[in-house]
Amino acid sequence: MNLTSTDYLSILPLTVLAVWASVLLVVDLFIPGPRKTWTAILSALGLLVTLVLTAILPTPGLTFGGMISADGFASFLSMIVLASGMLGIALSYDYLKRMGIERGEYYTLMMFSISGMVLMAYAADLIVVFLALELLSIPLYVLAGFSRPRLDSEESALKYFLLGAFASGFVVYGIALAFGSTATTSLEGIVASVDGGTFNPTMLTIGAALILIGLGFKVGAVPFHMWTPDVYQGAPSTVTAFMAVGAKVGGFAALLRVFVSAFSSHYTLIEDLTPVLWGVAAVTMIVGNVMAISQKNIKRMLAYSSIAHAGYILMALVPFAQPDVAGDSIAAALFYLLGFAITSYGIWAVVMTLENSEDGEDGLHKGLMLDDYAGLGRRSPGLGVAMTIFMLSFIGLPPTLGFAGKLFLFRTALEGGFVGLALIGVLTSLISAYYYLRIVVIMYMQEGQPTVYRERWLGVTAIASAFCTVVLMFFASPLLKWAADSVLQLF
Repeated sequence: MNLTSTDYLSILPLTVLAVWASVLLVVDLFIPGPRKTWTAILSALGLLVTLVLTAILPTPGLTFGGMISADGFASFLSMIVLASGMLGIALSYDYLKRMGIERGEYYTLMMFSISGMVLMAYAADLIVVFLALELLSIPLYVLAGFSRPRLDSEESALKYFLLGAFASGFVVYGIALAFGSTATTSLEGIVASVDGGTFNPTMLTIGAALILIGLGFKVGAVPFHMWTPDVYQGAPSTVTAFMAVGAKVGGFAALLRVFVSAFSSHYTLIEDLTPVLWGVAAVTMIVGNVMAISQKNIKRMLAYSSIAHAGYILMALVPFAQPDVAGDSIAAALFYLLGFAITSYGIWAVVMTLENSEDGEDGLHKGLMLDDYAGLGRRSPGLGVAMTIFMLSFIGLPPTLGFAGKLFLFRTALEGGFVGLALIGVLTSLISAYYYLRIVVIMYMQEGQPTVYRERWLGVTAIASAFCTVVLMFFASPLLKWAADSVLQLF
């Protein structure tokens, strides 16, 4: 492999991010405990520099002998991940102090995990996908247990680690079978092997199914969702917010690239997996929304909500074999991920303003039960309005980004001929209205005096997210076109 300056330039943002995190890990040793604020500031600065580089650098396509794909798809998802990381730091700034868990390694672990998410978007080889998956996951296992010695936090970390390791095993076996079938782990090489007829169809189909299982765990798709409610509940809320967005974006980055770029060339595999993907998407939407109805803890409710949204995004993979629909479908998935990220961070900002470091009768932090939101609309009108906007967006009602996102996804499902799947999406959205609007009813129609922590960055994140959720709805077409342009190199 003869590497050129183009190869090195293509991974410059990822290199800067990884080196910045490594240097910060050492620098943090010399920052006194009371001044860990500087670690947060330096982390945010590193993410900002990486975001600017990602936005301005050219996208040469395949580099490093076909192992890295520096294309528009990678840039689009990388910018979502990097912006999400900056919002995660903003949410953590005051929250960690209030909860008594402010430690410098929190921010470096977050940056290493973000490096894995960015690498996932750039991966054009199954080996790189696996390396990115582990770099994404291992810091998250540690962050989930960051509230030590709280038992619920340690329990969530252990469950996440054990099930995550199990899911990684499926990915490794899937990669091994794909290599055994095609004699390559390069996505481009797999396509060439399929086109040339020099592959084992059965082995490749089984390998693709195993990879789907492993990555399905990361995005929280049913039946690989079991970890989600317990981990969301036990992990610190800042980690849960970061995990809900970052891990989902990273997982879908790999799913979309692998299945659209490589496996879509194998028509037998398409015929075998399309019904499977249809069923997984449908069951994920149904289970996520139905299970959320019975939840009384806001974090568990949002966990099942996150599962349901994974089902909506999975709709984009169902028609991936149809050339006339696939581009629009994947673009709709990217647009939905953008809207989900903005709305999700806004919701978690509101959740954190009510969370108390003291424990309630159930051994969990106070302020996390749905009844704790009684009176919030009158006590803090700004947060009440913001939370209402987020709930409407997750339902898919105008004028919010969630409405545009579901509209685009359902439209592509209909164009692909999957009317039943689109109908399930609409019906489950109606079901979700019950538990989302229940929070609005509690905020405005029940008496209460919730304790609200008026911390600067939590408030800024909540209000800014609400503003973007509404305003960007009116720029949905340009954003969708940006997403559509970014996926052109996938096909």
